[in-house]
Amino acid sequence: MQVTATNTEGLKREFEVVVPAAELDSRLVERLNALQGEVRIKGFRPGKVPLTHLRRMFGRTAMAEIVQSLLSEVARQTLNERGEKAAMAPAYKLPEDEEETDKVLAGGADLAYTMVYEVLPKVELADFKTISVERPVVEASDAELEAQLKALAKNARPFTTKDGKAEAGDRVTISYVGKIDGEPFEGGSNNADLTIGDGEFIPGFDEQLVGLEAGEEKTIEATFPDDYQVAKLAGKTATFDVAVKAVAAGEEVAIDDQLAQRLGVESLEALRGTIRSHLESQYAQASRQKLKRRLLDHLDEMHRLELPPGMVEQEFETIWRQITGELANTGGTFADEGTTEEAARGEYRAIAERRVRVGLVMSEIGERNNITVTEEEIQRALAAQMRQFPGQEQSLIEYYKSNPEAVASLRAPIFEEKVVDYLLELVKVTDKQVSREALMREDDDEQTG
Repeated sequence: MQVTATNTEGLKREFEVVVPAAELDSRLVERLNALQGEVRIKGFRPGKVPLTHLRRMFGRTAMAEIVQSLLSEVARQTLNERGEKAAMAPAYKLPEDEEETDKVLAGGADLAYTMVYEVLPKVELADFKTISVERPVVEASDAELEAQLKALAKNARPFTTKDGKAEAGDRVTISYVGKIDGEPFEGGSNNADLTIGDGEFIPGFDEQLVGLEAGEEKTIEATFPDDYQVAKLAGKTATFDVAVKAVAAGEEVAIDDQLAQRLGVESLEALRGTIRSHLESQYAQASRQKLKRRLLDHLDEMHRLELPPGMVEQEFETIWRQITGELANTGGTFADEGTTEEAARGEYRAIAERRVRVGLVMSEIGERNNITVTEEEIQRALAAQMRQFPGQEQSLIEYYKSNPEAVASLRAPIFEEKVVDYLLELVKVTDKQVSREALMREDDDEQTG
């Protein structure tokens, strides 16, 4: 077997590989000898089928398997000998001529092909002890806790059908048909219950139901917000032909032990404790995400790497499919987002480069510091997935068993969090009190994390 390097510029590697026909035939004979004791063919005793007969029956299939195995073997051997790591699976340029391929599979010609791959760059890690990051901190206030209690009480209040006109706070059962420029639009017709004043529909809709009684109809005009999730409706003014089916008045609910028990908690004090714990958990999670994002910003800024183009392109394509898929689902365009496709491509390619760069750095940190993900941690992640899909547990297990990439998708976020934990032990972290709004606000380029 001969492996000749023809291109080693930068991170790209290209090799011309020649496997002599004699070596292929030797491997084929070895494979057929193994088959001799496995196959059962009418007219021959077990283990006594002539090799010539096996070659006629299974030779081509067996040689195809040998060639496939050789591709992996040569790649693995070449990487080991050169002390390199492939960024992605190698690509192979095999003979395209059908006659030449037939000769190889028949054992009558050398196997000659080209192997191409990119290698991972060497990563020189920065001194992480020089990094300083701020951790935004928010404490759950008594005022927030009481606001949450009031909201729970409001949502738990019973409604009783009433005669007469609808007022603010009443629940109104309606059917409606939405139109733009006189034409019904997709998703604009439905039946609904809404509480006047809760702002459950687009701005200005529910207030116009005040004064209506069951059996009455009215045409309402309202404008979709500029940032409405369905881009083709954003900023558009629509009319809605509304028919009122019923009006119900809400009863006041006292904030006491009885309310807590209705919500499945033993007492008001316990309910307050649950709400506070939920708020603190929510803020702690948001705080960590902000802190992590700032830490990753430092990793990105402190490491300049030559990036494998194939890895960047694969990451970009993943992002781009997601972006264009979302636009297709909402009927939006890049113009709706205040940009062009060309500008968006440039923006998301930069995001792809950042993700690959930070990923390579974190992988190097993990490898140098023996940071690994245990089987137990993967099983816990799988169990969490199964809890989200009750009744589909067995199919999920089978899916992950047969899809190594799916298992990798469970492992990757666990590994990332463990590397972040390791770094947070080294960097200087300073807590900074911020408002709830500042903590929960998404950064403009949050998707780059």
